[in-house]
Amino acid sequence: MPRMPLAERRRQLTEAAIRAMARDGVSRTTTRSIAAEAGVSLSVFHYCFDSKEALLESVIETITEHYLGVVKEAIRPRATLRETVEAGFAAYWDHVRAHPAEHMLTYELAQYALRRPGFEHLARRQHELYRDVYAALVEEVRGALGLELRVPVPVLARYLAAVTDGLTLNFLVLGDDEAAAGILAMVTEHVAGLVEGTGAPLPAPLPAVSGRQ
Repeated sequence: MPRMPLAERRRQLTEAAIRAMARDGVSRTTTRSIAAEAGVSLSVFHYCFDSKEALLESVIETITEHYLGVVKEAIRPRATLRETVEAGFAAYWDHVRAHPAEHMLTYELAQYALRRPGFEHLARRQHELYRDVYAALVEEVRGALGLELRVPVPVLARYLAAVTDGLTLNFLVLGDDEAAAGILAMVTEHVAGLVEGTGAPLPAPLPAVSGRQ
């Protein structure tokens, strides 16, 4: 077997794990089956990953990179903010439609981590990564177009992560492309309205309600 730099070998095994888990499920995928998928010996796997926890973290980060690359390419500043946001959502949604099993795997990974003692932080890491990805994209667009947002970047990033995560799961369950397109159009309009000087005024926050009478 030709020698390969450690980082490249880890990437090879991570991609093999994604294929195996998307096909067979997280709980039924073993280190032996991942090594076989990658065409390497089990000893090579254990040389690259000292635990299943380390492998799952690499899987989570790599799946996110898969669609982040196409979104970052698509979200180059366009003539208007709306066109820029629309292009980013379109690129993400094309990836969902082309790789549904991979996106389904992200939900299974979160459930697996939450139910396995000691792995809970991986689920948190997964959703923190989504938030961080959106925050970086928002900052990139804001800087390129010279925008002033009407909400803090962390809030908008969490909102985008929650909306796309929920919409993706809804599509994977129902398979309703037309409904998903309508929701994406609505979210695009909402995001475009969160810029100073556009859209209707945001509603004032509700007053705090004391729990004591």
